[in-house]
Amino acid sequence: MDNSKTAEFVNSMWDDSIIPEIAEYIKVPNKSPHFDPDWEKHGHMETAVQMLEAWCKTQPIKDMTIEIVRIEGRTPLLFIDIPGQSDEVVLLYGHYDKQPEFSGWDEDLDPWTPVIKDGKLYGRGGADDGYAVFGSLTAVRALQEQGIPHAHCVVVVEGCEESGSFDLPYYIDLLEDRIGSPDLVVCLDAECGNYEQLWCTTSLRGNLTGTLRVDVLTEGVHSGTASGVVPSSFRTARQLISRIEDEDTGQIKLDALHAEIPEQRLDQAGKAAETLEELVYEKFPWAVESPAPGESHTELLLNNTWRPTLAVTGQEGMPALVDAGNVLLPYTVLKLSFRLPPTIDAENAAVAVKAALEADTPPLVEVEFDADSSMAGWNAPEIAPWLEASMQRASDAFFGKPSMYMGTGGTIPFMGMLGERFPDAQFLITGLLGPKSNAHGPNEFLHIETGKRVTCCVAQVLEDHFNRA
Repeated sequence: MDNSKTAEFVNSMWDDSIIPEIAEYIKVPNKSPHFDPDWEKHGHMETAVQMLEAWCKTQPIKDMTIEIVRIEGRTPLLFIDIPGQSDEVVLLYGHYDKQPEFSGWDEDLDPWTPVIKDGKLYGRGGADDGYAVFGSLTAVRALQEQGIPHAHCVVVVEGCEESGSFDLPYYIDLLEDRIGSPDLVVCLDAECGNYEQLWCTTSLRGNLTGTLRVDVLTEGVHSGTASGVVPSSFRTARQLISRIEDEDTGQIKLDALHAEIPEQRLDQAGKAAETLEELVYEKFPWAVESPAPGESHTELLLNNTWRPTLAVTGQEGMPALVDAGNVLLPYTVLKLSFRLPPTIDAENAAVAVKAALEADTPPLVEVEFDADSSMAGWNAPEIAPWLEASMQRASDAFFGKPSMYMGTGGTIPFMGMLGERFPDAQFLITGLLGPKSNAHGPNEFLHIETGKRVTCCVAQVLEDHFNRA
C-alpha cells in the first residue's frame, strides 16, 4: 500500500463526504431504545439508518451489497457484505444509536447541532459511534483504489448498543450463515489514550445497573413531626450502599465483584501510564483547580479498567430544590451503576449485590434492589504476531508514533458476545474517544484528524490480514 496515496484518498473522503454526512447525522435525535422507548413511533432511528444506507450505496465498492435487516419490534440493523479475494472473513462493527442529550453543553454548542471548531466536530453521536461505517467503507475503498486485495468483509451497524445491545443477538442468529466465522474483528467504538498514536483496546469492563428502593412511609409527612421517630429513607439508602462501597476510598467491598489482574495487563497499564502521564486524569473536566490524585498513574488506569466501581447515576423521590419543603420523604430510589472487571460474571455479580443490599433489612423500612441490566466484560485473546506488527506499522506510518495498548473502563456488549462465538478471532478495537471527547456527556466531539488517521490504519491492517503468513 502506498501510504501517501492512502492518506490523500482518506483525507479527501473525510473532508468532502464523511464530515458533511456525519454533520447531518448528528442532527437526528435517534436516542437508543433505553432512553426513547417510543423510538419506533418517533421515527428518528429509521431516519438515521436510512441516511447511513444512502451514503453507503454511493460508494463504488466492488460487488458490495447493502441491506437494512429488520426484525419486528427491534431496532433495524445495517448489514453490508463486501466480497474479497479470499474466503476469510473480517467483521467490522459499529452502532448508530445515541445517548440522550444530557445537560451542561457550552452556550455555542448543542447535542443535535453540528459545530466544527479547532479541528473537532461537536454533537451527539459523531464519535460514538456514527463515524464507524464511514471509516470502515473508506478503509476498504482505500485498498481497492490501489488494487490491493483484501478478505471478505462484513460490516454490521446496530441500533441498540447504548442500551446494552439487547437486540443484537437476534440479528446475529438470523445472519449467522451470512456472517460466517470471522478471524478478525474490527471495532471502531473504543477509546484512545491520546490523539497522537493508534490505541488498541485489550479489555472492556462489564456493567451492572439496578435500582435500590427504600420505603419508610406511604406518603410524605412534616419533618418536624416525624423526624426522630421515622427513619430517613435517604440515610438508610446511604447506609446500605456502604455495605458495598467504602465511602472514603470508593473501593468495592464485595469479593464477588473483584478479579485477579493478568500480568500482561499490568505490564500494558504500566507502559500506557508512562506514555500518558498526567493525561490519565487531566483529560477530565475537574471542578477543582490543579487536581492531583493520590494514586500513581498506573494504579489510576487499573482502577478504571480492571477494578470494580460504583456510581449513583439517578434518583427518584427527591423534589427539585425549588419544591423541597420541610417534608420527610416517604421513599428514596437510587440508580446504581457498577463497572465490573472484564472477567467477572455479571449475573453472579448481580446476585451478590442484591444479597448484600437486601440482607438484614434495617428496622422500620422496606428495601428492594432490582437489577435492570447485567453485561459481561471482555478480555482480548493473546494478540497474534502479525496483528501486533501490523498495528505498529500502521501507527508508525500514519501517526509517526508507536501503537499502544490499554484497557477501557466502558462496555461494548458485542465484543463479549463475539468472543464467545469466535474464540479464535483476533480483535482490533480502537476509536476516537480520547481526552475531553466526552461521549455520553456534554460537548461530545469527534477529533477529525484522528478519524482520518485511524481510517488509514484500518486499511493497513486489512492489507496485512490478507497477506499474513
